[in-house]
Formats: sequence, structure tokens, C-alpha cells
Amino acid sequence: MDNWRKSSYSGPDDGNACVEIANSATHVAIRDSKAPTRATLTFPTASFAPFIDALKARPS
Repeated sequence: MDNWRKSSYSGPDDGNACVEIANSATHVAIRDSKAPTRATLTFPTASFAPFIDALKARPS
């Protein structure tokens, strides 16, 4: 995947301390912007929204 973009929650004061996301027709991938050459999490497109919903539901 080569269309990486930073999280919309990443502000100018965050530097590179955020995640990046890339989409393809069948998958969504996430990586750490501080270490873009390291491992990525890759999900089938249909599984990504439930993953994000589960993260949002976790207590802080």
C-alpha cells in the first residue's frame, strides 16, 4: 500500500506521534508514523469498522 495518510486527529503539535492509515479495495492498514518501516496491522475492509468501534468502547 502506498497511499498512507495521517490520522485526522493529528495536529501540528503532535509531530509524528500518530498513526497512518492506507486503504485498498479489499484491506485497510494501520502503521505507526514514527516507525513506518516496521509492522503494520492489516484488516479486511469489513472488519475495520468493528475494530475501531471496539477501541472506542474500551474504558479510558
